Parts: sequence; C-alpha cells; structure tokens
Amino acid sequence: MDAVVHATLDSFDAATHERLTADPVRNTVALTSLDRIRRSPATEQPPILITFHDHGEVIGSLVRTPPWPFQTADLPLQAAELAATLAAKLDPDAPGVTGPRERAEAFATATGRSYTESLATRQYRLAELAPPQVEGAGRMATEDDADLLGVWRKAFLTEAVPEAPREQTADFLRTSLRLGNGHALWMVDNTPVAWAAASRPQAGMTRVGPVYTPPEHRRHGYGAAVTATVTRWAQDEGATEVLLFADLTNPTSNSIYQRIGYQPLEDWAEFWWKH
Repeated sequence: MDAVVHATLDSFDAATHERLTADPVRNTVALTSLDRIRRSPATEQPPILITFHDHGEVIGSLVRTPPWPFQTADLPLQAAELAATLAAKLDPDAPGVTGPRERAEAFATATGRSYTESLATRQYRLAELAPPQVEGAGRMATEDDADLLGVWRKAFLTEAVPEAPREQTADFLRTSLRLGNGHALWMVDNTPVAWAAASRPQAGMTRVGPVYTPPEHRRHGYGAAVTATVTRWAQDEGATEVLLFADLTNPTSNSIYQRIGYQPLEDWAEFWWKH
C-alpha cells in the first residue's frame, strides 16, 4: 500500500470523485466540506488531501479542511498507521479526528498521542418525513438574518462542541447562504425561535445541521418543526438522501429526530488531542 498527497483539489477530485459520490451517505462530511472549498476557495484554508493505493487502485482517502479535524469516513483500517504517520508530518497542528467510530479510533490510536473523546454522535437517514404539529410556521432565512444566525451558531458550538473553532461569524453565515445552503427559521408571532441548516445537495445527499433552539424557547417542539422545514427544503432541492447527526448524550434530540422520520444508521466519534 502507498499514499499520494495531493497538492490541488482538482488532483484529489480526479482520484476520488467517483469513489466518494458512490457512497454519499458515508462520505457526507467530505463531500460537503470539499464542495464549500471548491465554490468559495478565497474564504478557505488549503485542505490536506491524501489518497491510499493498492496496486494502483484507490482504496481510500483522508481529508482535513482546516480548522476542523481529520475526516476518516473513507479511511481503510489497514491504512490507519500510514495515515497517522503522514498526518503528523503534513499537519502537526491538526486538533484531532472525526468519523465512523471504528475508523476514527483506529486513526487516533495509530498516532500514539493522548486523546479525549469530544463528541459521540449517531448518523440518521430520513425514511419518510412526518412534520410535527407545532405552534408557528417555518420560513427560509435570508442574508438579513445572518447576524442572528451568527450569534446562534456561536451559542450552538459553545454548548454542543466547546472544543470547536469559533470562526463562525455572521459573514460565515452570509457565505453559506450565498453558496446555496438552506437555513430555516421557525417563527412564532413574527419572532424567530429555532434554526436549522442543511447543505446544498451533493450526489443526491443533503446533511442537516446544526439545529439550535435558544434555551428560553425549548420544550415547545420548535426544534423538530424547524428540522422538518429544512428537510422539506432539501427534498425540494432534489435530495434523495437526507442525513443528520445527533449527539448521543442528548436522548431528547435523538428521539425527536426519529419521531419526524429519521432512522439510525451508524455511530460516529470525534477525538481531540490532549496538549
């Protein structure tokens, strides 16, 4: 087995596009993050892009889109040690790794570094959407809502992923809207009470997230309602696979998503290096 480090996204795409799009559910994170870089390169840091080969055939890949951790959804287990060695040389400042639990943990272990599990999630796939009956109505956000969404995005990260980078400003949300991603708001008496985002469809796949309800508006079903709103938007945009991740330490969100039609697929984990 050998590895190729790609200097350009075009080179990586040539080697992996067919492979990644053949399984858009498993490769959801790589597909959406690389699409963002492809369509808005001036706003992004250069990615780390590696492919693994066996007798000339591509058998997997490893991606990092700074400032986020390495992504291991397409990493073969037998390439974990080679991947960890390359990652240490190419990107020693990477914060950690994320992906399906077995693959992410194999990579984390192969680095020889001390790490902590920062996030345990379950991947869900939509079966049949069952919107809840909740007070209020949903609408899609516009750039006029970017300031509010920037504040809510920071609040979401602080609460759900405190280790995560904090570059998510109103400008980040404006860029996301301009790139065609969906952002839905649930409105009650003309007041926004919940927010959900979804990526622009890639290879027929859309990923929902984040979903955020400010503490003062919780326990009214607004999170489920706004998730259903942005899910319907994704379907209208042509998505045939609608996915989301739910924090396993939050049984409420996991049960809510299942009630509106999402079914569990696979457990993922995120590990961050100890310093």
